[in-house]
Amino acid sequence: MRVLYYDCFSGISGDMNLGAMLDLGVDKDYLISELKKLNVDGYDIEVKVDERKGITGTKVNVHNLQHHHGDEGLDHHHHHRNLTDIKNIIDKSDLNENVKSLSHRLFLAVAEAEAKIHGKSLDEVHFHEVGAIDSIVDTVGAAVCLDKLDVDKVIFSPIATGRGFVHCAHGKFPVPAPATTEILEGLPVTSGDAEVELTTPTGAAIAKVFGDEYTKDFDFTVVKTGYGIGGRDNLVPNVLRVILGEKKN
Repeated sequence: MRVLYYDCFSGISGDMNLGAMLDLGVDKDYLISELKKLNVDGYDIEVKVDERKGITGTKVNVHNLQHHHGDEGLDHHHHHRNLTDIKNIIDKSDLNENVKSLSHRLFLAVAEAEAKIHGKSLDEVHFHEVGAIDSIVDTVGAAVCLDKLDVDKVIFSPIATGRGFVHCAHGKFPVPAPATTEILEGLPVTSGDAEVELTTPTGAAIAKVFGDEYTKDFDFTVVKTGYGIGGRDNLVPNVLRVILGEKKN
């Protein structure tokens, strides 16, 4: 049995997840060509080797190119997609059914959390963050990578969320952010050591939707390890470790 273990000692975000998946062996060109099936543009994927505290891994940056265009109308439209808009983009694509289904579930997890926090219906939730092209790439990319790895079971360690406060558009916000906290309901979490946001709503949705089991303990033969590099420089290395394992059934 093929097992994928997510070691979230320094949290999880959409870009850390993509970095970890590529580091584990998912082909970058495969990921890029699958994402082209969405027929959305305005982004660029940068993949590079990077390190945190001596641990080397893969850093993925999804650049949103829309900011650089003079056309405000275009930019505005792209930042206010709702769940139906995103569903349509996914459904119209040539992605396989498993990738479509995983993608829908990831977006739904975030939309449900946002709806609950803001007291809105699902269709009223506009994805300021998730509707932006970089979040769409992170989210659908996660589904593409998991589908490609073709594992029988996905296990998550307790998820480090970070703690303290972050500054955002609404002022000072507690960490983990309300949407992240909502998505992680029912899952084991730990604050971790860093006074920063370690787990994002996209990362939390990946943990919720992909996870079959949540435990510190693992019991398998390690086949390969990958490291996705995060954007922070904390005392604890800001990396997401993923382990591909084999387990006797």
